[in-house]
Amino acid sequence: MIKGVHAMFYTPQAEELRAFIRDKLGLPFKDVGDGWLIFDPSAAEIGCHPADRAYHEISFYCDDIHQTVADLKVRGVEFTSDVTDEGYGLVTRFRMPGGHEVELYQPKYAPVQQ
Repeated sequence: MIKGVHAMFYTPQAEELRAFIRDKLGLPFKDVGDGWLIFDPSAAEIGCHPADRAYHEISFYCDDIHQTVADLKVRGVEFTSDVTDEGYGLVTRFRMPGGHEVELYQPKYAPVQQ
Protein backbone atom coordinates (compact mmCIF):
# COMPACT_ATOMS: atom_id res chain seq x y z
CA MET A 1 0.00 0.00 0.00
CA ILE A 2 1.39 3.39 -0.96
CA LYS A 3 1.69 5.63 2.10
CA GLY A 4 2.94 8.94 0.75
CA VAL A 5 5.00 10.90 -1.74
CA HIS A 6 8.74 11.53 -1.68
CA ALA A 7 9.53 14.71 -3.62
CA MET A 8 13.12 15.46 -4.63
CA PHE A 9 15.08 18.52 -5.67
CA TYR A 10 18.32 17.92 -7.56
CA THR A 11 20.96 20.64 -7.29
CA PRO A 12 24.70 21.16 -6.93
CA GLN A 13 23.79 23.28 -3.87
CA ALA A 14 22.14 20.51 -1.81
CA GLU A 15 23.46 21.68 1.57
CA GLU A 16 22.30 25.26 0.96
CA LEU A 17 18.89 24.02 -0.19
CA ARG A 18 18.51 21.78 2.88
CA ALA A 19 19.38 24.72 5.15
CA PHE A 20 16.86 26.94 3.30
CA ILE A 21 14.03 24.42 3.71
CA ARG A 22 14.96 23.82 7.36
CA ASP A 23 15.63 27.42 8.44
CA LYS A 24 13.54 29.61 6.14
CA LEU A 25 10.56 27.39 5.33
CA GLY A 26 10.65 25.73 8.76
CA LEU A 27 9.58 22.27 7.61
CA PRO A 28 9.97 19.45 10.13
CA PHE A 29 12.82 17.08 9.29
CA LYS A 30 14.84 14.10 10.35
CA ASP A 31 18.60 13.88 9.94
CA VAL A 32 19.12 10.40 8.52
CA GLY A 33 22.89 10.65 8.81
CA ASP A 34 25.79 12.86 7.78
CA GLY A 35 23.57 15.97 7.59
CA TRP A 36 21.22 14.36 5.06
CA LEU A 37 17.88 15.90 6.00
CA ILE A 38 14.56 14.33 5.02
CA PHE A 39 11.69 16.79 5.37
CA ASP A 40 8.23 15.73 6.45
CA PRO A 41 5.52 18.26 5.64
CA SER A 42 2.23 17.55 7.35
CA ALA A 43 0.24 17.00 4.15
CA ALA A 44 0.71 16.22 0.46
CA GLU A 45 -1.46 16.20 -2.66
CA ILE A 46 -0.97 15.02 -6.24
CA GLY A 47 -2.71 16.78 -9.12
CA CYS A 48 -2.77 15.66 -12.76
CA HIS A 49 -3.12 18.58 -15.16
CA PRO A 50 -3.44 18.59 -18.97
CA ALA A 51 -0.39 20.00 -20.79
CA ASP A 52 1.31 19.95 -24.20
CA ARG A 53 4.38 18.21 -22.76
CA ALA A 54 5.23 15.96 -19.82
CA TYR A 55 6.89 17.55 -16.78
CA HIS A 56 6.49 17.81 -13.01
CA GLU A 57 6.45 20.66 -10.52
CA ILE A 58 6.50 21.01 -6.76
CA SER A 59 4.23 23.53 -5.05
CA PHE A 60 3.75 24.41 -1.40
CA TYR A 61 0.36 25.44 -0.05
CA CYS A 62 -0.78 27.38 3.00
CA ASP A 63 -3.91 28.61 4.79
CA ASP A 64 -3.19 32.37 4.60
CA ILE A 65 -0.95 33.37 1.72
CA HIS A 66 -0.51 37.00 2.72
CA GLN A 67 0.59 36.12 6.25
CA THR A 68 2.80 33.28 5.00
CA VAL A 69 4.49 35.57 2.45
CA ALA A 70 5.08 38.19 5.17
CA ASP A 71 6.54 35.55 7.53
CA LEU A 72 8.82 34.13 4.83
CA LYS A 73 10.04 37.57 3.73
CA VAL A 74 11.12 38.24 7.33
CA ARG A 75 13.20 35.03 7.10
CA GLY A 76 14.84 36.31 3.90
CA VAL A 77 12.85 34.40 1.27
CA GLU A 78 12.89 36.16 -2.14
CA PHE A 79 9.54 36.21 -3.96
CA THR A 80 9.56 36.46 -7.75
CA SER A 81 5.92 37.41 -8.29
CA ASP A 82 3.04 39.17 -6.61
CA VAL A 83 0.10 37.19 -5.28
CA THR A 84 -2.44 36.63 -8.05
CA ASP A 85 -5.81 34.88 -8.21
CA GLU A 86 -5.43 31.90 -10.57
CA GLY A 87 -8.92 30.48 -10.07
CA TYR A 88 -7.87 27.42 -8.06
CA GLY A 89 -6.22 29.66 -5.47
CA LEU A 90 -4.08 32.67 -4.64
CA VAL A 91 -0.60 32.10 -6.06
CA THR A 92 2.95 33.46 -5.86
CA ARG A 93 6.44 32.06 -6.52
CA PHE A 94 9.73 32.21 -4.62
CA ARG A 95 13.38 31.30 -5.19
CA MET A 96 15.26 28.53 -3.46
CA PRO A 97 19.01 27.79 -3.56
CA GLY A 98 20.23 25.74 -6.50
CA GLY A 99 18.20 27.58 -9.13
CA HIS A 100 14.78 26.37 -8.02
CA GLU A 101 11.70 28.57 -8.23
CA VAL A 102 8.55 27.12 -6.66
CA GLU A 103 4.92 28.00 -6.32
CA LEU A 104 3.23 28.87 -3.04
CA TYR A 105 -0.54 28.98 -3.06
CA GLN A 106 -3.60 29.26 -0.87
CA PRO A 107 -6.15 26.85 -2.36
CA LYS A 108 -9.77 27.86 -2.81
CA TYR A 109 -10.74 24.21 -2.39
CA ALA A 110 -10.61 22.24 0.86
CA PRO A 111 -7.37 20.21 0.86
CA VAL A 112 -7.78 16.43 1.16
CA GLN A 113 -5.86 16.25 4.46
CA GLN A 114 -6.82 18.90 6.98
